[in-house]
Amino acid sequence: MDVAIMYSGGKDSNYAVQYAFEKGWNIKYLLSVKPTRTDCYLFHFATVEHTPLQAEALGLKHYLLSCSVADPKKEAAIVEKFVAEKQKSAAERVEAVILGGTGLQATQIRSLQNSLRPYGIEVFAAHSGMDHLDVLKQMIDSGYEIIITQVAAEGAPKWLGRRITKENIDELAKDSSEHGFHVGGEGGNYDSLVLDAPTFSKKIVVDEEETERVMEGAYSGHVVIKKPGLANKPAVVGKAALA
Repeated sequence: MDVAIMYSGGKDSNYAVQYAFEKGWNIKYLLSVKPTRTDCYLFHFATVEHTPLQAEALGLKHYLLSCSVADPKKEAAIVEKFVAEKQKSAAERVEAVILGGTGLQATQIRSLQNSLRPYGIEVFAAHSGMDHLDVLKQMIDSGYEIIITQVAAEGAPKWLGRRITKENIDELAKDSSEHGFHVGGEGGNYDSLVLDAPTFSKKIVVDEEETERVMEGAYSGHVVIKKPGLANKPAVVGKAALA
């Protein structure tokens, strides 16, 4: 199956990439949308500008669009216009657009399904119905390096800029239970950036001194990562190993 993946650069969209590789699907392109505002319904705000670097590490074609509206229908229309144009080319025509997540992001899925249905394009979440904590633990165990880049929930600001590790994932689960935010960040409770994954040929390197933490309110904020780069990995595990 020929697919495109909505790619924020976070843990869920990267797991969707791995899922597509494992299914043997042909990923025609990654599609990222960088908002100019923090209140979009469908798109992550923080660090999406670094997705070209991740796409290079993945070895996949990538497109980066911009969004200046905060309305699910208008946001979905940005994706619709782009995908519809790509459907005119046999080289980039797709049968499905895949989202990350366990399927709880109902507004995002429904908006994109409605906009792309007229073109016969299926839209679905890669690991729909799975327990998100289990998925997150599987990712960490398999070598994902994940940093939390944006938060919007009580109890979540302490995690802003932190990496999720084997050592602190239970703490994250405990905080999510106590404060009522989703452990996987569904619903915009938090967003993330993947610095390394089994699918990456190189890893993203970040200078902590070049990372700025910006708070917009008591429970909301994001990080600004300046000058990230790519570095060689001790052992390359590329997409061929997951196909």
